[in-house]
Amino acid sequence: MDVEAVRTFVAVADGGQFQAAADELGISQQAVSKRIAALERHLDVALLVRTSRGSRPSLDGQVFLPHARKILTAVEQAEHAVRPGSRPLRVDVLNRRIAPAQAVYRFYRSRPDTDLDVVTLSRENAAQAAQAVLEGTVDATFRALPADQVPAGISAERILDAPLQLLVGPGHPLANAPAVRPADLAAHRVWVPGIRPGTEWSAFYDALSEEFGLSIDALGPNFGDEALMDALADSASLATLVGAGDRYLWPRSHDLRRVPLHDPTPAYPHTLLRRTGDRHPVLTELRDHLRTTAPDPSGEMWVPRWACPGGGT
Repeated sequence: MDVEAVRTFVAVADGGQFQAAADELGISQQAVSKRIAALERHLDVALLVRTSRGSRPSLDGQVFLPHARKILTAVEQAEHAVRPGSRPLRVDVLNRRIAPAQAVYRFYRSRPDTDLDVVTLSRENAAQAAQAVLEGTVDATFRALPADQVPAGISAERILDAPLQLLVGPGHPLANAPAVRPADLAAHRVWVPGIRPGTEWSAFYDALSEEFGLSIDALGPNFGDEALMDALADSASLATLVGAGDRYLWPRSHDLRRVPLHDPTPAYPHTLLRRTGDRHPVLTELRDHLRTTAPDPSGEMWVPRWACPGGGT
């Protein structure tokens, strides 16, 4: 059924004149006549009775009129539901402990009335998350996707480089170091449990290991963050890597130490992926916020060669 024909019928029924309906809809009287005739053929009934004083709904037209109004109301509601800004912005932050989640949370704190829906597609790799953006499951996601793998229809902006730190227990040889170079970790075991093959995390740590000659592994079962913190506290040789702004909690008695990495500082290149041309106003505000609040890097930073370039594409 042609919605515009239904709209035209309602306009004629309300105004009583084909010309009045034409003026209201901004079309010609001939176009009004064609639309009404097409709708009557579709329904196989006469909807209007033409008189010398104009037109009024027939008996069938009177029955159809309230349904026609409901159709137009439903169409208006459907259009409003998907109009930019009429629904919450849905953003995948991957993990609620890490930099994207913290950055989006700070954005929300600065604009507490923002209509925002935050999710974690933690089981999806970067390519799958990008597909979720294309399909409209989410409006945007933070991922580390190689520049040559950004799919058509997706705009990528490396907008959040998260510096890494070494996390160790109090008995580790580097526990009291003010800072260490990535190359200094070559003689130490770095354990990052939960790295799954085929994920952007795996690609990142592979590139980091190759660049600096490190031994980074995910051996053994992943019992979660709390178990990792327990293992670090009890070990004099085990270390892991965390983002400088990642939020991890451990008992005070663990006395874990965050040790900055420098010369250069490895950074995880969180890239904002969104549908090209997406006009959601909250997405625009989020991108502006991330650009203006991003800290200036201190010293030389390292990101994988395959990372998307900084700035928008």
